[in-house]
Amino acid sequence: MASSLLRRGGTAVGRRWCLAGVLGRLASSEAAPEKAPVRSPPEMPPFEHRPRPYVGMSGDEILAKRKQFLGPSLFYYYQKPLNIVEGKMQYLYDEHGKRYLDCFGGIVTVSCGHCHPDIVNAVVEQTKLLQHTTTIYLYQAIVEFAEALASKMPGNLKVVYFVNSGTEANELAMLMARLYSGNLNMIALRNAYHGGSAGTIGLTGLQTWKYPIPQGEIHHVMNPDPYRGTFGSDAVAYAKEVEEHINYGTSGRVAGFIAETFQGVGGAVELAPGYLKLVYDTVRKAGGVCIADEVQSGFGRTGSHYWGFQTQDVIPDIVTMAKGIGNGLPLGAVITTPEIANVLSQKIQFNTFGGNPVCSVGGLAVLKVLDKEKRQAHCADVGSHLVNRLKELQQKHEIIGDVRGRGLMLGVELVTDRKEKTPAKAETAVLFEKLKDLNILVGKGGLHGNVFRIKPPMCFTRDDADFLVDAMDYAMSGL
Repeated sequence: MASSLLRRGGTAVGRRWCLAGVLGRLASSEAAPEKAPVRSPPEMPPFEHRPRPYVGMSGDEILAKRKQFLGPSLFYYYQKPLNIVEGKMQYLYDEHGKRYLDCFGGIVTVSCGHCHPDIVNAVVEQTKLLQHTTTIYLYQAIVEFAEALASKMPGNLKVVYFVNSGTEANELAMLMARLYSGNLNMIALRNAYHGGSAGTIGLTGLQTWKYPIPQGEIHHVMNPDPYRGTFGSDAVAYAKEVEEHINYGTSGRVAGFIAETFQGVGGAVELAPGYLKLVYDTVRKAGGVCIADEVQSGFGRTGSHYWGFQTQDVIPDIVTMAKGIGNGLPLGAVITTPEIANVLSQKIQFNTFGGNPVCSVGGLAVLKVLDKEKRQAHCADVGSHLVNRLKELQQKHEIIGDVRGRGLMLGVELVTDRKEKTPAKAETAVLFEKLKDLNILVGKGGLHGNVFRIKPPMCFTRDDADFLVDAMDYAMSGL
């Protein structure tokens, strides 16, 4: 009976029952909170370049051969590594033609942009003419490049030695310091990275990069890290610790002190303001020379200055550089004073490939592009905009513990607890993958791998910066 009434809605009672049910469902739906509209992922800025069709090996094939024929110590990014087959300015393309915004610049190496035409043309033309000779003969390219590079340096830093990498540059600088000073003890910072050779592993202050071998008369002092350091931004306290380390941990005489002004592998840490000026004074009084490692922070990347050490208002005795100097070419350099350079003349010092014609022409083309396109000013402008947007993002997402750096030499540190500064290792790994899926490639750094390293090619635009921050917001909102 009841079922037939419900089917017909027949009696007054039945009709009232049905109406009550409808009203109840309406009231229930009104009381429930509205679902937020589905958010679309941000769109990458348009870019006029069509990649060539790729006909090479698949990523899976390459990975299999890499595991078979290359050293097992090599690592790769992402759970499924990308097969990158083409690059153009600030963008990279995979085997399927998918475009990615490169926010890491080949580990801070691509300064002017991937396959910048001016640099490609210079390298190709020189390769057609003379690909290789060494400094046992005369050739124009090396002196032209050395003169242009020396013109960028302050003080009496006028003598250039060319090498092939940052590791080689720092090895040579350490040798110079020891020969010139007559002392052996080197001082470096904790959290520093200066290379992967047997000698520079000793200078490096991150256990993830150090094999258990003798590191040889090298002392690591406290890192003047404004975010995580024991003394915060107190440069005087950190400098005092260096002085005490020399007094208590050495003979009182040292060969030299080496530091990155903006630690790269360590997570884009900018040293406490005023630190280098105080430490340089202490080290020189102890008979040592002061070395600035500009492998990542040089050539205008910081925006405010051409060299990172200039942000601390100092002039080093030796400057090392690589990466951005060649826009991807295997090129490095050590620049010092005539007095220090002269110590190497007591024996034969030679580098087969250092300053070869192709790399010298390419390096000179890099300097010209950076000047012509005003990339230092561009980094200051875009970097300032990006930092402001990242700091706004920090107010929205608790996981962002620190935003730091200058220009296009930036770091975003992720933590699970802002007070304790607990590294958000797992969350960083998840976001790293999410950003890749959103067509954004960033780097990772810091001892715990919880810092996003944002160091793109210096042609990176404001639109690129907005896309990056919008993508980070989208990814973090989905955690």
